[in-house]
Amino acid sequence: QVQLVDSGGGLVQAGGSLRLSCAASGRISYPIAWFRQAPGKAREFVAKITWDIGNSGITDYADSVKGRFTISRDNAMNTMYLEMNNLKPEDTAVYQCASEGPTGGYESWGQGTQVTVFS
Repeated sequence: QVQLVDSGGGLVQAGGSLRLSCAASGRISYPIAWFRQAPGKAREFVAKITWDIGNSGITDYADSVKGRFTISRDNAMNTMYLEMNNLKPEDTAVYQCASEGPTGGYESWGQGTQVTVFS
C-alpha cells in the first residue's frame, strides 16, 4: 500500500500563495487527490491527478478552486504538488492527499497539513 506524507501548509495573507507537497512511497498506479476539511465542515474534494505513464496526468478540480489552484506531479520524485494562488480565507482548512486503490476508493491518506489564510 502506498504511504503518503503531505507538507507545505502555513499561515498566509489573503491573496498569497502556498505550495503543498505529497510525497509517496511505493508504486503509484492510481490517481492521487487533495481533500480539505475546515472546522465544523465535511471533508471536500479539491483536486485530482491521474498517474498514467507517458503523460503529465489528467486533472480535475473543484469549482471553488478552478483557476487558482494547480495540481501537478513529479514522477521521478514520486511526489504530487498543489500550487495554491490567490488564497482566500475560505480556503482555510486541513489539507490531505489521498491515493485511490484498485476499487476506486481512497485507500491511503497523508497526515494532513494546516493551511490558514487571514484577511
